Amino acid sequence: MDVHTTSSGSLQISTEAVAKIARLAALEVDGVAAVAAGGAQSVRGLLSKTSLHNPVTVELQDGIARLRVHILAVYGAKVMQVCEKVQENVKQTVQNMTGITVSRVDVVVAGLGEAH
Repeated sequence: MDVHTTSSGSLQISTEAVAKIARLAALEVDGVAAVAAGGAQSVRGLLSKTSLHNPVTVELQDGIARLRVHILAVYGAKVMQVCEKVQENVKQTVQNMTGITVSRVDVVVAGLGEAH
């Protein structure tokens, strides 16, 4: 949780709120079908640790955020360009909405999906 002190009191922004902003920012990018940790194809996959990861993780240290966003790319999209746009949009949106400096946005393509 990031805490800012103002003359009127303090402002706290939870990592969950930052993650939600990042998720919505990623979904704004053409070529992103979904923000998801990936689809498990079997019961074993559903029960594995990897399927339990959050699609967006936020690490806050000394007021600086590091984010990891798992996406499903639209089949046929240029994946590298989509990832770069996700990085840019997530970083700018989080910084603009929260005032938190974003040092890094890692994008993981967890699979492919259909356009929304």
